Amino acid sequence: MNFRKKTGVSWGCDPRSIENGTLLQDWLTNEGLAKQKLVLDRVESGGRGLVATQSLRQGERLLFVPSKFLISADSEWGCAETGKIIKEAGLPEWPTLAIFLISEASRGTTSPWFPYFVTLPKTPSSILQWTEDEVNIWLTASPVREKALECIRDVTETYRDLRATIFSKHPDVFPSQVYTLEAFKWAFGILFSRLVRLPSLGKLALVPWADMLNHSPQVDAFLDFDQSNGKSVVFVTDRAYQPGEQVFISYGKRPSGELLLAYGFIPSEFNAHDYVELEMGLDNEDPSYDAKLTALEEHGLSSPQRFPVRKDGFPAQLLAYARLISSRVSNPAQLSLMARAATEAKATANDTADVEAILSAEEETDAYERVLAVCENSIAEYTSFLEANEESDDEATDIVDSSARLSRTRMLRQLAVDLCKNEQRILFRLQYILRTDLRGLRTLPGTESMSGGAKGKAKRANGGLFNLFKWNIDILEK
Repeated sequence: MNFRKKTGVSWGCDPRSIENGTLLQDWLTNEGLAKQKLVLDRVESGGRGLVATQSLRQGERLLFVPSKFLISADSEWGCAETGKIIKEAGLPEWPTLAIFLISEASRGTTSPWFPYFVTLPKTPSSILQWTEDEVNIWLTASPVREKALECIRDVTETYRDLRATIFSKHPDVFPSQVYTLEAFKWAFGILFSRLVRLPSLGKLALVPWADMLNHSPQVDAFLDFDQSNGKSVVFVTDRAYQPGEQVFISYGKRPSGELLLAYGFIPSEFNAHDYVELEMGLDNEDPSYDAKLTALEEHGLSSPQRFPVRKDGFPAQLLAYARLISSRVSNPAQLSLMARAATEAKATANDTADVEAILSAEEETDAYERVLAVCENSIAEYTSFLEANEESDDEATDIVDSSARLSRTRMLRQLAVDLCKNEQRILFRLQYILRTDLRGLRTLPGTESMSGGAKGKAKRANGGLFNLFKWNIDILEK
């Protein structure tokens, strides 16, 4: 196995360290930051966060970080030549900001941002710090695995492109010992975990001090830019805090898998935004395969296609897609109707009823059974992974050969186990819903000879879970 070697950047600090917090706050205060009601301290999770120094009421405005402290794509470069080359290259925001971070961090105490950089983690917790082998081992049961690999490969490929097109052509400005792949992953890791979009300002930015606030899925407080009050970054508390309590904001409506990729943690609290993706596809030997695929593509879908499943049920589009697979119709107009019903953006309130009217009771049942089979196959994969990773610490020593590696293995295993348990719980609930609906489809009196549409109406008339757990997918806020 290709485990991580001891590599990294020469700047930054231990991600749990608070020693440089005073330096950061003193610098910000001397440069105009208002007196704070928060202080950087160690928190229950073992990391660090901002803690209330006095009682805070609900609705209180905090931080007031002046705009001059924001780091964005149009920030002034300490090395003018570096900034000139990058601006002339016309790079997008993310790589521009990544190069800015490396450029300024590598300048050490000569950079005006030095007090900020010494508080940034030397090793960010994002997925970029995982090797591909680690991703394949620990995320093997989760759909997040593919996103993790894509993320690592995209950042690596971006670095290689920049190395070939810019860095190698200006070696004096971009020395190879500074602008390394490790440094680039560090910079992107900082951006993944700390870059915020400020809606009122209309830009992405790093906000020193504010980025020390941790996330809670139970909180509904967000950073934003206040144009009227000193042009500064603020947030409004959505609850009261007592002295010594950690103060939280929301990083957005993010599922635990996305929080793991960007921030390197799984929330310990209930996360209403969790979901797991299920994948379905057409039968390759279906006589109507080409016609069905054409109908799907007409509405922006593909085969296979993934659908998010949340804690309160499954999307109507997932069942609509399964109905298209199960149908024995070949009429292009009918297939197009079914495909549209599987597309959230285009589906109408009447689409489901229209599709049910086309299908036989046998086809309707088959559609449910297909979704159930995919669900139960996924559950089995999670079960296999979780059973294999309930090994003791003694067994884990067979995998690693040092205390540092053992500690990392424990950490990665725990993150993976927490994620898989969250996702498996969602699928167990879906399994229950599907089995309940299938019992209703198979046992409703007098429906044996009904069409799918008539059977559906009978099922709704008899109550049950048919409508209760169908919902339309909310657009995930990034």
